[in-house]
Amino acid sequence: MKVRMNHYEVNPKAYETMLGLEKFAASGLDHTLYELIKIRASQINGCAFCLDMHTEALLKVSGNERRIHLISVWREAPFFTEAERVALELTEAVTLISDGGVPQSLYERVREHFDEKQYVALIMAIVTINGWNRLAISTGMFPGCLDPKSDK
Repeated sequence: MKVRMNHYEVNPKAYETMLGLEKFAASGLDHTLYELIKIRASQINGCAFCLDMHTEALLKVSGNERRIHLISVWREAPFFTEAERVALELTEAVTLISDGGVPQSLYERVREHFDEKQYVALIMAIVTINGWNRLAISTGMFPGCLDPKSDK
């Protein structure tokens, strides 16, 4: 496999802008919840690079492989808190925004667990990972492509 381009080198300012957004988005949420959001959006978008990165990150933070394997079927798995469940549902709604937006009923369920500032933080986290997914997919990134020994 070959990467189409190294967007870090081609346009460092774009990369720095994304890093700024990442820093902002990460500052408002629990790290485990943030990784759950990143994984779910990356699953929906089909971003292997981000999925690989964030499952590894969550494994380091939580050590719970079983939960990680079941994120895509969170509705049927008993391993997620109610707050995580509504955050994952919101992630799906925002990532697939053209399928029906964010229904009022979902907003109300999210607000049972998160205040207004946290709600905006959730949205920013979802927007950020969707941006990273689109950047990685469009430039042809894949798991391991940044490793010095990989066949780029």
